[in-house]
Amino acid sequence: MKKLEVEVTSKEMIKPSSPTPNHLRCYQLSFLDQISPMVYNPAVLFYSFNQINATTTTTISNLLKKSLSLALAHFYPLAGRIDSGKGFVDCTDGGVPFIETKVKNCKLAEVIHNPIPGELNHLVPFKLNNITNIVFGVQLNVFDCGGIAIGACLSHQIYDALSFFKFLNSWSSIAAKNGNLPNPEFLSSKLFPPINTSGFDPNVGIMTENVVCKLFVFDSRVIETLREKYAMENNNDDECEEKRPTRVEALSAFIWSRYVAVTRDHKSCYENKKRRMHVVIHAVNLRPKMEPRLPENSFGNYYRVSMTVPSLDLEEKCYGFVKQVRDQIKKIDKEYVRKLQEGKEYLNFLKDSSERVLVKGELVSFSFTSLCRFPLYDADFGWGKPTWVGLPALTFKNLVVFSDTKIGGAIEAYVSLSMEDMAKFEADKELLTCVNNDNNKP
Repeated sequence: MKKLEVEVTSKEMIKPSSPTPNHLRCYQLSFLDQISPMVYNPAVLFYSFNQINATTTTTISNLLKKSLSLALAHFYPLAGRIDSGKGFVDCTDGGVPFIETKVKNCKLAEVIHNPIPGELNHLVPFKLNNITNIVFGVQLNVFDCGGIAIGACLSHQIYDALSFFKFLNSWSSIAAKNGNLPNPEFLSSKLFPPINTSGFDPNVGIMTENVVCKLFVFDSRVIETLREKYAMENNNDDECEEKRPTRVEALSAFIWSRYVAVTRDHKSCYENKKRRMHVVIHAVNLRPKMEPRLPENSFGNYYRVSMTVPSLDLEEKCYGFVKQVRDQIKKIDKEYVRKLQEGKEYLNFLKDSSERVLVKGELVSFSFTSLCRFPLYDADFGWGKPTWVGLPALTFKNLVVFSDTKIGGAIEAYVSLSMEDMAKFEADKELLTCVNNDNNKP
C-alpha cells in the first residue's frame, strides 16, 4: 500500500435539521463518561466503485450531508460542544464538521488489500488523541477509481464503540430511507451519576511516540484450532468445561502468550517478579450486565474492564488463562454495577491503579477490546454495505482490538505495541504460522 495523501476540497459545518429543544440543551456527562479516555473513536467505511454505480461525488456528498442533518436531530449531543470542566455537553447545535477530500495516487483496492492502520488515520477528520470540544466529525474521501471511504470520529468522552456504530447505522438508514427511524436513549447520567473526579487522569496509557499498530488476520480454521488447544489445556478443570473458549478468549490467550514469549527477559523478569506485575485487561459491555438489561440503543459509555493477573510461571503457555479471564469477567455482575453507580470506591481503585502504572512502575498492562459481533458492516447509505471497515491506529501501547471480517468468520486483530516490541512480535514464527493477512479481502 502506498503512503496515503489526501487533498481537502471542501469543509462545511452540518447542523441538525431541527433545533434542539431548550430542555435538552444541557447533556450531563455520566461518571463513566468522566473516566473514559479523552480520545476519538474512529472508523473508515469503504465502498467500491461498483457499489457506487457511477453516482457522482456531488450526489453522494449531498445525500450524506442531508441525512446527517436529519440524524443529528435525533442524536442531538453529537452536534453540541463538550465542556469537560463543567461536566456537560452544550447542545446548542454548533454542528458537525463535514470534510471532503480527494485521495491522491492511490486506488481503494490498494488500501483494502494491504491495509496499514496508521495510514488510515489520513482518512478521518481528527487526530485521535488531539481531543477538542467537538463531539463528532465526518470525512468523505474520494478515490480516483471512483470508490469512496467515509471516515468518522466520535468522542470517547460521551460514547463507546457500540454507540458509535449504532449511530452510523441509524444515519445510513435515514439516508437509504428504509423507514427505520432511530430511537436512541440517553440515560447514562441518571444510571451513573457524575462525581468529583479531580486527581484522576483518564488518559493513562495514551502514547504519542514510539507506538506502531499493525493488522493481523486469523482465519476461521486457525481460530477453531486455537479454541480446541486452549479447551484441552483446561480439560482437567470442571469449571472450564462449561463451554469451549470463545473466539476472542482463544485469540487473547494466543496473542498474549506470543507477546510474552518474544518480549520477556527471563532473567530480569525473575529478579523483578515481586516488584512488577503483568495485568491483562478486557473491555466488557455493561448493557447485558445491568438489571434490567439495557437495550443496545442506550447511548453512552456503558463499558468497564476486567483485570486478570496471569501467573508468571504460566504466562508463556497460558495454562488456565481462559478460566482466569472468565472468572474476572464474571465479577462484573449486578453487584459490581451497583458499586460502580456509587462511583467513589471505583474511582479510588482507578487512582491507585494509575499510580502503580505511571509512578511506581509496578503494573505492566496489556489490553484487549473486541468489536466482534458489533454491527460494523450494516451501514448501507443506499449503495450497499461496506466492502471493508478499517480501524485507524490508536495511540495506546499494548492494545489489541478485534473485529470480524465481512465474510468467512475470520477475525482482524489490530495490535499496538512499542516499535521495539513489534519488531520481535511480528517476526515470531509461531505467530506467522497462524496469520493470513490476505484472508477475506475483497
